[in-house]
Amino acid sequence: MHVIIIGAGTGGMCLAHGLRQANVSVAVYERYGSRSDGLYGYRVGLDATGGRALEQCLPPKLYETFVATCARAPRYFNVLTEKMRTTASIALGEAGDGERSVSRSTLRQVLFTGMDDVVTYGKVYTHYTQHSNGTVTAHFSDGTSAEGDVLVSAEGTRSAIRQQYLPHAEIKDSGITALATKTPLTPEIREMLSTEFEQGINLIFGRGGMMGMLHVMEFPWDENGKPKAGKDAGLLDVWDGLQYDNTRDYVNLSVWSAHDHFPEGVTELRGRELVQAVLSATTGWDPKLRRMIELSDPNAAFPLRISTSVPIDAWQPTNITLLGDAIHTMTPGQGVGANTALRDAALLCRRLVAAARGEQELIAAIGEYEAEIVPYGFARVADSLDNNGTSADDPLYSPIMGRFALFAARRYFSLTAKIPALRRKFLADLRDYRDA
Repeated sequence: MHVIIIGAGTGGMCLAHGLRQANVSVAVYERYGSRSDGLYGYRVGLDATGGRALEQCLPPKLYETFVATCARAPRYFNVLTEKMRTTASIALGEAGDGERSVSRSTLRQVLFTGMDDVVTYGKVYTHYTQHSNGTVTAHFSDGTSAEGDVLVSAEGTRSAIRQQYLPHAEIKDSGITALATKTPLTPEIREMLSTEFEQGINLIFGRGGMMGMLHVMEFPWDENGKPKAGKDAGLLDVWDGLQYDNTRDYVNLSVWSAHDHFPEGVTELRGRELVQAVLSATTGWDPKLRRMIELSDPNAAFPLRISTSVPIDAWQPTNITLLGDAIHTMTPGQGVGANTALRDAALLCRRLVAAARGEQELIAAIGEYEAEIVPYGFARVADSLDNNGTSADDPLYSPIMGRFALFAARRYFSLTAKIPALRRKFLADLRDYRDA
């Protein structure tokens, strides 16, 4: 059996590793020209589900290297005002156990390690053709093609395979625009942060319907880019997959709100113009927060119009299938999209390996995979809309109800931090959400 994967993102590469580990023939086709292209996003919080999927699919030594590359996990969940006044500070304790703070670009390097003979870069997929003999051909814009027994879309939100295979599957605009910045963690920046802020995930409820998130990524490398002392230093020192350095400590400060809270065309801005747009959106915020934005790397700033999938019913399985955002796009926050993609990848890997070994008929194996991902995938889509404030329908963004919603949100977190029963419930819900 030969499996073709379109898209070399987190889910696609996790699946490719798992198949290769099981001696199933696999090829990945990536539209970007190299592994350093297309790097958007700074941090993903991998929960126990995502971590298990990676452990199941990666070679053992590479999984150990992945663990060694992770940044310090958050120890607090803090809620702030735009003036950096603390509304609530909750020690995560056991609720934070099992989460790994991962740099997206470093994880990308882990996933590409040892896969040079599997991944082909610069391949823009256009369409597929299914054949009566049970094979499928993927076609590319340069006129080339690839034939296999299974075609997997790991292309993300704008999946061309989904558009051809499931044309009724809709992606809708959530009504939210997000702007993200990345600032080196210099001594000046570190002095601006309390211990709780530096070691926490900091949710900012600003006035006027402007939300924010601040977190610090601290890695096991020193200022010279060398592994720090410790049991993992040896792994990192001999890792041959590290091709570019994204492991210097940094602060990620992102803001988001309804589209109409930003000037038209903001998502087309890049570089210093985009940083200036973030500053314009945060007028009246604490000078320390604005200073972090001013000192951010303009080349690392990026905008995002947040989209989400519309749930669909199960479909008749064939030798074409999808994983991650290609089938269930969800809003960012708490790493839910990446963790769900990894869960998909590990599950699909098990089903395809069973088929390759003759333990199950191929189409039945794919059908069982899809029967699982439809309910849990779209449940996570709904959760992401409800829990992350990334829908323009949230009262926080309403010109009329915004002040009342802001007061209610701040009051809820303030009481949660002060009342033990509420705090325990919050932490329990957080654990349940991550383990769902």
